[in-house]
Amino acid sequence: MRIGVLAVQGAFAEHMTTLAAIGVEGVAVRLPSDLEDVSGLILPGGESTAQRRLIERWGLREPILDLARSGAPLFGTCAGMILLAHDILDGDPVTFPLLDIAVRRNAFGRQLDSFEADLRVLMLGDRPVHGVFIRAPVVERAGLGVDVLARLEDGRIVAVRERNIVATAFHPELAGETRFHRLVATMAAEHDDPGEGSGRRHHPTRRMGQAR
Repeated sequence: MRIGVLAVQGAFAEHMTTLAAIGVEGVAVRLPSDLEDVSGLILPGGESTAQRRLIERWGLREPILDLARSGAPLFGTCAGMILLAHDILDGDPVTFPLLDIAVRRNAFGRQLDSFEADLRVLMLGDRPVHGVFIRAPVVERAGLGVDVLARLEDGRIVAVRERNIVATAFHPELAGETRFHRLVATMAAEHDDPGEGSGRRHHPTRRMGQAR
């Protein structure tokens, strides 16, 4: 299995390292040809405005949308969540409107206001998920078809899933947390499973190993 990591800008190296740690081959995606034979894609943190411009410049938008429409999983962290949102309340035009959410960028302040938090994510097991928040967005609205995976203690939404699209406002990869990446790998394997009719699943199941 090969899972792509968008590598035009931002903290993509840490995602590559995390994939390697769980035994999955990571592919740095900079051009449309890099998407060939990948079973999923991770959109890393960074500067969402710069990423959007580079995605457009290198002709990646439609190929990535096609990948998502095929049922392959996409996972966005921080800026990746912004790229996947239907609505950005205080910023750029949308890039991949695949998640029925509205996000607010830099919802927690500047980089000096970065923090870490333990989060309850029931689908990933009883042990809390440790997340790193760096100039993070927050979900202000989640549509009816969106599963809320995690909230902060004050109730603000920081992780969501809609069908084959997963997004977090925080960075699990910076905390040594592998369970979200394992989830994406499980979804990608199900997407590729030739025993499931056409071999391309559009609604991956929600099974997930609980190992870190």
